[in-house]
Amino acid sequence: MTGTLPSGVELFDVHRLRLVESEAPVLSAELEAARDQVWEMAVAANPALFDGPVVGCTGLRWEEPETLFLCWAAVTYRHYALRRVPGGRALPSLFVNVIQPTDDGEVVVARMSAATAAPGRWQLPGGSVEPPGNGEALDEEGLRGQAARELAEEVGVEVEPGELRLWAATRGGNLSVGLTYLAPALPEAALRGRFAAVVAAERAAGREPELAEIAFVRSSQELAGLAGPHADYVEPVVRRYAETALRPGT
Repeated sequence: MTGTLPSGVELFDVHRLRLVESEAPVLSAELEAARDQVWEMAVAANPALFDGPVVGCTGLRWEEPETLFLCWAAVTYRHYALRRVPGGRALPSLFVNVIQPTDDGEVVVARMSAATAAPGRWQLPGGSVEPPGNGEALDEEGLRGQAARELAEEVGVEVEPGELRLWAATRGGNLSVGLTYLAPALPEAALRGRFAAVVAAERAAGREPELAEIAFVRSSQELAGLAGPHADYVEPVVRRYAETALRPGT
């Protein structure tokens, strides 16, 4: 399945990635000042925001069937304040997320807490891609590692990166690119217990958990029943998983 869906989100079958680093765009002094002003206002409204390093997507193309070429640049979260600056043009963001199924065909979806940039939004476990350190390359192995780390930190499920399979890519709002990985299935009770342990540990440390709650859905209809905003890629991914989960070899 490849192409643009009725939601406006593009969903692609991807089996391989190739990534190349590039330079971030240079801003005029006026745009830089306007960006900083918007960012400072956002931080004043939500002091939990931080200007950490992230990856923006500077180019995307297909090199051969099911191999996606991504050109990326290191920026910080402040860069995306350009989306609210007249005349500003932010790079599309690059993020990873994980389909964590149960052993009876449900999928974990998570609601972001009030301490995040998108409070109340339902999405899959995951987060923005971070640039590698110490001169390392950003590659498929590194992206799987980041996806595995997000799953452990947010839901409490620890898997080896090699246990995650690149399952699809999406391109939605702001042309942001999401790389979706499939994790091994686990019982629902085990997932609830692991998530509860994460929440308890974060609160014991005096921190607000990144996720306010998790839910289990097996269809677009059940997903639609969750009140609040939804990340645009979630419905297409959940629907596709529901359609293909029982097919041999998927």
